[in-house]
Amino acid sequence: MSNENAPPDAALKAKHRAMWALGDYPSVASNVVHELGGELVRACGIRQGDRVLDVAAGSGNASIPAALLGAEVIASDLTPELLEAGRRLAQTHGARLDWREADAEALPFADGEFDTVMSCVGVMFAPHHQETADELVRVCRPGGTIGLINWTPEGFIGQMFATMRPYAPPPPPGAQPPPLWGDPEHVRALLGDRVTDFDARRQMLRVDRFARPEEFREYFKARYGPTIATYRFASGDPERVSALDAALDDLVARRLVEGAMDWEYLLVTAKRAD
Repeated sequence: MSNENAPPDAALKAKHRAMWALGDYPSVASNVVHELGGELVRACGIRQGDRVLDVAAGSGNASIPAALLGAEVIASDLTPELLEAGRRLAQTHGARLDWREADAEALPFADGEFDTVMSCVGVMFAPHHQETADELVRVCRPGGTIGLINWTPEGFIGQMFATMRPYAPPPPPGAQPPPLWGDPEHVRALLGDRVTDFDARRQMLRVDRFARPEEFREYFKARYGPTIATYRFASGDPERVSALDAALDDLVARRLVEGAMDWEYLLVTAKRAD
């Protein structure tokens, strides 16, 4: 039965939700990029008692470290499967926080409700960048902190998306590429004069989990939603699948040095203008 009152992009959001439920992103967050969450929490200066919203929080890579500091944290995400994984993980760490299903482009929170609004390689995957940025600013109190970590276009993950693009389904009309959030000028323009003290730094995450390109490829084919979705789209053509395998292996081989890769990301902090 169709819902005539559903928003025009409801189908798109359903696809995004389903894509991030594929595989096992929580294991990627915990075992490959776990350092990013704590880095973002430190950069935001989160303290005990702060009201914190983590947008597109996934399984809580940044939410849980913030909660362990004594902050009052809401971890929000479009994908309930990730939130459920986060609840289990938080319990093992003894962290207390709220988990809320929410769309980054239409957050169900009041204006100025939070001292810190953050996202760790999360909001960059929302399809409409300006709407997302508007929401980040709206729910942050005047003088509060907005903090983001996003993969850069030039870095490894940005280049992985560029490598997969010819094999992936075409993006829907109006959707912008996720790695644009790793361009400081793009983020500065999105936030505009509604923020002050804008700071953007390119930093590196050292990843030493994969000794050979094939190990990385198989790990991401099994666990990372966007990679799984790309392979599914190409699955009807074995030659395309083989070509994608080779392209990803080549990318990793060019970045892998003595069993380690450096993945570039952009760390952004800013203050909501009064």
